[in-house]
Amino acid sequence: MLCPRVYLMNLRFIKNNTPKVWKWRPEGVKGAIGKPPCRARRREIPCARRKSIMYCDTINLPHCQMTVYIPDLVADPAVRRPTIVIAPGGGYTHLSTREGEPIALTFAAMGMNAVVVRYRVAPAVFPAPMQDIASAVAAIRQNADNWHADPNQIALCGFSAGAHAVGLLGVHWQEAHWWQEMHLTSADVRPNALILSYPVITAGEFAHRGSFRSLTGTDDIAAHQPHSLENLVTPDTPPTFLWHTWTDGAVPVENTLLMAMALHKAGVLAEVHVFPRGGHGVALGNQVTNIPSEEARKIVPEATVWTEMAARFIRQIFTKS
Repeated sequence: MLCPRVYLMNLRFIKNNTPKVWKWRPEGVKGAIGKPPCRARRREIPCARRKSIMYCDTINLPHCQMTVYIPDLVADPAVRRPTIVIAPGGGYTHLSTREGEPIALTFAAMGMNAVVVRYRVAPAVFPAPMQDIASAVAAIRQNADNWHADPNQIALCGFSAGAHAVGLLGVHWQEAHWWQEMHLTSADVRPNALILSYPVITAGEFAHRGSFRSLTGTDDIAAHQPHSLENLVTPDTPPTFLWHTWTDGAVPVENTLLMAMALHKAGVLAEVHVFPRGGHGVALGNQVTNIPSEEARKIVPEATVWTEMAARFIRQIFTKS
């Protein structure tokens, strides 16, 4: 049973161990990243999920930023946690703050490391968002000892267009040519699981056309087709958790259903949940991520369980791996 709202306040910033990053800035790469979040901003979370956050810092990568949240930093080097890499949505034009830090604090309160990636959006085009998320995955592996992260337990959690971005990494990670200019390997950027929240998937009949327009920089539908995820799934795609709402009016639920069928056809383990109501951009589905003017679509009590379901799914996968 949940108690009255409490504030997660114990945020400490540790600078002793400088994170390892690399220099990569090819000529001609442009694109906007959003303003980094306030690292000590208060967030309301249920007390049943409350846990002290002992490490929170924003790190500059070559073309993007990542904010790291680590619960209960301990001295025992044997302690290794899963890491959730969060990619907010925003149609590849901006990044939603509702789908960033509140999600990270929720997973951190479950005892997982969490990272919010502020990847490039328009005017940057493919492969910039995918490469930014890949650079965050590589940074986690490079800093696994300092952050008590298990390098083989990295799950990507994306929302809407952010889910498309992490899905791109999920289907392309083994293609080495994408990472050569970054001086990384496929093993460096490999995701171990995906969590796709009301995802943009298809460039076909049920496309969210604006996302593909921003990703490619063109209205040409033929240029959108190569990024239609349901056609790119292979047996190398990581196990995937998907969730959507039946009444999503912006990104139709068919996006999740098409991806689920593609995963099934490829023999990739998946768990799929479709909740009966709720508009697009539900996020946590509670007051933490509510938009008062859209409360009827953003407060969805039946969907609030998705974080626990997703955590259980990835823990089961990581336990078996």
